Amino acid sequence: MSPTRLEFALSTDLYELTMASSYHTLGHAGRAVFSLFVRKFPENRHFLVAAGIAELLERLVELRLEEEALRFLATLPGLRRSFVDSLVHFRFRGDIWAVQEGTVVFPDEPILEVEAPIDQAQIIETLVLNSVHYATLVATKAARCVLVAPGKTLVDFGLRRTPSLDAGLTAARAAYLAGFAATSNVLAGERYGIPVSGTVAHSYIESFPSELDAFRAFARTYPGDPILLIDTYDTLRGAEHAVIVARELA
Repeated sequence: MSPTRLEFALSTDLYELTMASSYHTLGHAGRAVFSLFVRKFPENRHFLVAAGIAELLERLVELRLEEEALRFLATLPGLRRSFVDSLVHFRFRGDIWAVQEGTVVFPDEPILEVEAPIDQAQIIETLVLNSVHYATLVATKAARCVLVAPGKTLVDFGLRRTPSLDAGLTAARAAYLAGFAATSNVLAGERYGIPVSGTVAHSYIESFPSELDAFRAFARTYPGDPILLIDTYDTLRGAEHAVIVARELA
């Protein structure tokens, strides 16, 4: 499930809060600018594709520290009660300056900058990094796949392997942003308008007495343009069975 408002409110590292508490106690105010960039890329990695920015902005708009979150923060050592009480009115009141999603960025080029009151900029640092990092990682990898497969149709089927359902949504959106044609993730299709793709799995083939029976059954269900999975048992034999069914449909 996507994180709740409570989870967004507490999606920060403790040291962000201890620093913000110190700023509050000392009256250490003023505006700060935080830049998100990468200094050095690994060998054979020369660019990033920026992603996750729209999701970050949505989270910042919704970010609230409500009663349940404040009760928990009040139990943490090191946070002054006056600081915790001040968070009841927390709303992000800074500015985000960012490249457009899908932009190629290079070492030392900011993906985004946060300009905000220093305590707010500190508190949201973890949320900024988390929102942009994974999405940018996937978008960059997807772009590399697109570059080495010119003219090919690439589809995201990663939902069953992503770390969480929410990560599956992020990955589907990032891959589509980078040039993938579709996703298997039905929720991503509904939420982001990404074309949805899916055909048949090995379990379907194995549920019939034979591979040829399975192909014929699937072709009867979808006679217009069936896609047949030929590698459940023996790929070459599967190809022969697919040819038989194709001729029967002709």
